[in-house]
Formats: sequence, C-alpha cells, structure tokens
Amino acid sequence: MKEIIECVPNFSTSNKDVVDSILKKIKETENVFLLDYTYDDYYNRLVVSFFGDKKSVLEGALNSAFRAIELIDMRNHKGQHPRLGAVDVVPFIPIKNVKMEDCVKLAKKFGQILAEKCGVPVYLYGEAATRSERKDLDWIREGEYEKLTEMMAKPERKPDFGPAKPHKMAGATITGARKVMAGFNVNLGTSDLTIAKKIAKALHSKKGGFSNVKAMAALIPEKNITQIGMSISDFEKTPLYRVFEMVKVECARYNVPIVSSEFCGMAPLKTLIDIAAYYLKIDNLTEHRVLEIAIQNAIEKGDVFE
Repeated sequence: MKEIIECVPNFSTSNKDVVDSILKKIKETENVFLLDYTYDDYYNRLVVSFFGDKKSVLEGALNSAFRAIELIDMRNHKGQHPRLGAVDVVPFIPIKNVKMEDCVKLAKKFGQILAEKCGVPVYLYGEAATRSERKDLDWIREGEYEKLTEMMAKPERKPDFGPAKPHKMAGATITGARKVMAGFNVNLGTSDLTIAKKIAKALHSKKGGFSNVKAMAALIPEKNITQIGMSISDFEKTPLYRVFEMVKVECARYNVPIVSSEFCGMAPLKTLIDIAAYYLKIDNLTEHRVLEIAIQNAIEKGDVFE
C-alpha cells in the first residue's frame, strides 16, 4: 500500500450487538484493515482504529458512521466521557506517504457527505478547523449532548456542515485531522472520584498541568477503582514517562496506589522507545535500532531479497 491513513472513530455505545454491527461495516469495506477496538460500560464508548488509503478509509468511516446513526439513540445515552453524538469524533491521521492536508480534505468530505445523507450537523476540529477555537475538542463539546440544542443556537457555534440543530437521535458529529496521539489510562486503587478528579486536574493542560495533555477521571464501579484517562496530543514534546512520573507524585500526595495502566487504542512506537530509554537508562535506543523496524526499512529500501 503506497499511502496509509489511520482513522480512529469514537462511537457512543457499549452495546455488544451495536458494536459488532459497526465493526462488521468496517471489516466489509474493501482495502480497510481493522487494527484495534475497545469499549466499556463506564465511558459507554467504542473506540476503533483502522487504516487504508484515501478512498478506502473514507468509505470505512462513512459505512461505520451510517450504521451507528441507525442504531444509537443519544436520548437514552449515559456515560462518563464527554460526547456530542452517536458518532462523536472521527479523526483522520496521516501515517505514510500522505500529508496532513490530505487528511483535512478527507475530514471535510466525510463531514459534508454525513451531513447531506443523514442530516447530522458536523463540526470540523484539529487541523481541519475553520476557526482557531474549533481546533479544541473541549470547546466544541462544551455542554455536551444534553445542552447541544442550546449551544447550537448561538451564532458562533453554527456547524460547518448540516443543520444548525441536533439530529433527533444522533446529536452531532465532530471530524478533523490530527497527528498520531497517545491514549493512556492509569487505574488508581481508590473509588474516591473526588481524589481522582484532583489528580486529573493536575495533569490537564488547561488546568495547570502539562502542555499537550488532556486528562479526566472516571469511576469503574465493577472494579471499585477510578481511572485517569489521558490524551497526549504530542508525545514527543510531552513524553509519556514524564506524565506518568507526575501521576506517581500526585498519587503519593493523596496516598493512593497505582493499580495498573493501559493504552487506549494503538501504542505509538515512539512512546514505548521513550519509556524504555528513560526507565532502563538506555543511551542509544532509537527507532532504527529496533530489530523489526530495521528489517522492514531494509526491505522497503530494496536492500534485501533482490
């Protein structure tokens, strides 16, 4: 494949039948490759990762979105993660032999088609944003689904595509283009959501924390623990090990143990290299010194098997 674009759509559901139906649409799309998916009751959210070329990745995003809009009724939706609609956010991410501008065009095309065919209002964010404040998901999601009608009535919040009112069942959708980011969650050995929120606040960029980090706290009732869910938009400028060390500091402050951590979605190789280099004190570890990467690079350059 000459060009590779990743798409990471987030859907507002944890219903297994709905999840299976959405994933089926992605799997059935020609030249689309499903990489990963996760869903849970406490966020009530499905996060999917797949890739393809420009044509196939757009088809996969639209096919899955059409199915989600058919099956998800936001009027009955409850969850701890901020959201605007059934198809909450659909980012397009350049991976190989494509530019950010290509992903911006894909996001605009996706938004236009979704609005025209389904009557769902669509906002553009990230690198596809039409105004500076719309680059930020938090600004677009202010008030969430529950206040969507009220917020959309404001002139400055008119959607980029579609009607200036929510879809009856599906709410609104956000789409855009961005770099590869790291979704990283840390599970805490406490059920006290107040403490978890204080720790999340210390990490979140707009609340005095790290640049490039968004953090929120959630309760996981079945495990009687809480979770700090983080999105690290630029892990080269704000390495994951630095964020994790701050989590440790804040947990020690409140005498809360760290139970475990996890990536949400795919783990970018650069984050793993940074973590290994930091904690193992490796001086010469780079992507090019990872065996499988070095072999793949040699094959692509035509240095072997000619």
